[in-house]
Amino acid sequence: MNSFSFYNPVKLIFGKGQLESLQTELPNYGKKVLVVYGGGSIKKNGLYDEVMDTLNQAGLEIFELGGVEPNPRITTARKGVEICKKENIDVLLAVGGGSVIDCTKLIACGATYDGDAWDFVSRKAQPQGALPFGTVLTIAATGSEMNAGSVITNEETQEKYGWGSPFSFPKFSILDPTYTMSVPENHTVYGIVDMMSHIFEQYFNNASHTPVQDRMCEGVLKAVIETAPKLMEDLQSYEHRETIMFAGTIALNKFLEMGYRGDWGTHNIEHAVSAVYDIPHAGGLAILFPQWMRHNAKENPSKFAQLAVRVFDVDPEGKTEEAIAFEGIDRLQEFWTSLGAPTKLDYYGIDDSKIDLMAEKAMVYGEFGNFAKLNGEDVKQILQASL
Repeated sequence: MNSFSFYNPVKLIFGKGQLESLQTELPNYGKKVLVVYGGGSIKKNGLYDEVMDTLNQAGLEIFELGGVEPNPRITTARKGVEICKKENIDVLLAVGGGSVIDCTKLIACGATYDGDAWDFVSRKAQPQGALPFGTVLTIAATGSEMNAGSVITNEETQEKYGWGSPFSFPKFSILDPTYTMSVPENHTVYGIVDMMSHIFEQYFNNASHTPVQDRMCEGVLKAVIETAPKLMEDLQSYEHRETIMFAGTIALNKFLEMGYRGDWGTHNIEHAVSAVYDIPHAGGLAILFPQWMRHNAKENPSKFAQLAVRVFDVDPEGKTEEAIAFEGIDRLQEFWTSLGAPTKLDYYGIDDSKIDLMAEKAMVYGEFGNFAKLNGEDVKQILQASL
């Protein structure tokens, strides 16, 4: 493995009944709190009222920003920054899934910055500080509750980029699986695809001798694969929700990426696709990841074959590494399809008319990918195979 340093300051508060922790955590950072949430599902399932009651009991002054989009937009983050500056907000609370948390991260950093928060996303500037914030997670998917990463869309320019900073870690995150039990079937599937994709991005790396990391990745993947079908049969199962929720956090809190840099090429392509078409992020990943794998497995089949045998139980007897690798990729796609994930971009009405535009947006910073370097032609081939 490569030399590395590891830092993760997030206080994770996991389990039933942990919402009460807000009364002790938030007052550590001040009295004025901006609550950030999405399209209103927390009002339907009762969590909004629970949060507000808890904050009122703590004697906090509450401000709100609702309506954060599934692909969070810079315009919404700007509204949050404006509220923070106008009202002298002390602390933020993200109540929702990864999109809400990602947006809150940008608001927190933008609130202490004189320029436009998009400067951080477009790499024109780096945050020099941030307001503190916590999270109450409602969807198991992105892992944003325990990392510094954020993905933001600029709808006017059709740009979507990931960014992050040491200042964009949550101070604390409350994870009660109970609050994910109202997540509908399609978003549950998207969450499972998302967390598995995060693990794949890290699993495929160029470091040598990573037996511990490989087994950690494979172990989390196996747990998700074993649990996901059971959860789809019983969406109200606390035990299955608990397993999937914890897996989503572990998948992207950087525990699995110590000692190497993952690839992250597929995410870069998907960001370009959903910047142009505004499709669900994990839906795009379900389509693109198997095609990224097929695009690269012939040239370097060893790690793909290892994944196939260890995670997807492919019998290697009498087969070449390449054959094993491709059988494993097929089994991955079959698994995602069995859960209800899409397999082709035309599921979202996407054809080949904007392949050049999507490739151009993916290539904005040049060639990318740490396991397999991709150029513009590679991106076009992967997109074409995904139609």
